[in-house]
Amino acid sequence: MKYLFLLFALVFELSAGIVKAPIVSFDKERSVATINVKKIDVGMSGFVFHQIAPNHSSVLKSALVSAYDESSQTATLKLSDYNGLRNNSLPTGKWSVEPGDTAVFAFGYSRALLIAPSEEIYHQVSKSVKIQWLHPDIFATILSFRGHPTPLKSDFEAMGVANSVGLLFVYLEQKVYMLDVNSFKILSINNAPLTQDGVKLPFYSRVDSIEANWFGEGNDELEEYEPHYYELLVEFNKKDKALREIVKNGGEKLSYLLDEFEIGK
Repeated sequence: MKYLFLLFALVFELSAGIVKAPIVSFDKERSVATINVKKIDVGMSGFVFHQIAPNHSSVLKSALVSAYDESSQTATLKLSDYNGLRNNSLPTGKWSVEPGDTAVFAFGYSRALLIAPSEEIYHQVSKSVKIQWLHPDIFATILSFRGHPTPLKSDFEAMGVANSVGLLFVYLEQKVYMLDVNSFKILSINNAPLTQDGVKLPFYSRVDSIEANWFGEGNDELEEYEPHYYELLVEFNKKDKALREIVKNGGEKLSYLLDEFEIGK
């Protein structure tokens, strides 16, 4: 347990601090911007805001770190529409991103959700990481409201927006994957040598059942824990070499996922 605590404490120290940097360049046609920053992880999500007046600012775009050059300390950002504060009653401005605007990353990384297969593993991992946890009961309630007993990426995004959660931890076969909730990109993979004592589907929570829609994606009851979460990880991390190696070593049960990777293509 001490090993887990020290490992996660280190990972969180490296990844959790809010990163702010001014926009250096912006390509409007490609919706791509750059910033200069000493350290940032590819896959981190954030937003760009524009200072209107000394005490007033407006969020312009969502941002995702798509590449980072350590030699020049330059991060490339992919920008998209920001939907974290949807409200038809609020006025919208016509400002466009420009050099000097501020990019903010790791906002919400002080709060996280842990997906675990059992109560014991949930408690062991959650007690090992110094972070503010959103209880899985809340996420299960969100899934029931959305009619998704099989959680989708969009469900995790909605949970993150509603509860200011920036990180997702997923326990799979003695490893814990730390992801950005919005991008679903893997930020780190850590060994967690714990004994699994059964499986609660779709994940450990105290909610007995999750309501399902009549039709649509996510409405089926989850029958197995590992395959679904591996599929989600692979779908949004097709160029992750470490994940591919884990899937490759996972034997026949995961072999069907190898063709989904885009490494070497």
